[in-house]
Amino acid sequence: MTSTFNHKVFCRQAFIGGNYALLNTTSFIPNPDYYGALLWHRLMGKHVLSTTRSGSPYLRAYSHCSRKQPGITLLLINMSNSTSFNVSVENDFNLNPESRRNLKAVSEGSKQQREEYHLTPKDGNIQSDVLLLNGVPLKLTESLDIPTYGPKACGSFYPNHCCA
Repeated sequence: MTSTFNHKVFCRQAFIGGNYALLNTTSFIPNPDYYGALLWHRLMGKHVLSTTRSGSPYLRAYSHCSRKQPGITLLLINMSNSTSFNVSVENDFNLNPESRRNLKAVSEGSKQQREEYHLTPKDGNIQSDVLLLNGVPLKLTESLDIPTYGPKACGSFYPNHCCA
């Protein structure tokens, strides 16, 4: 929400005795939240798009212009541990002026590949120290580097507009 007000900084507070840190405090191995924050940083651009949703309060939705290429990045968060959702995305051409300035028309009939990143806890255990990206565990390499990761290609879609 703060992005809509041009807020550019994200901070986390690790309360005394709590474990809210992005890194394990003894091993310095990334906690699952680290990978979520890293993915946000790599995919979500600075221009926030107006997003509305209907239905369950357990589904959160955010959209931004993509960070490194023309397109829109949509983030969906399932806050329920017992519910799955079917989602449909609709264009809304009642764009606010800021969003309109950051959109450009895509030629009719052009196809763009949709990419998806699915983050889930290992074995469905929300308290797991292991986070899966598209079913593959995210863990440091043998040289202790952040693993390379990419999306799973999920077919094409035909947008009428994409962010510049």
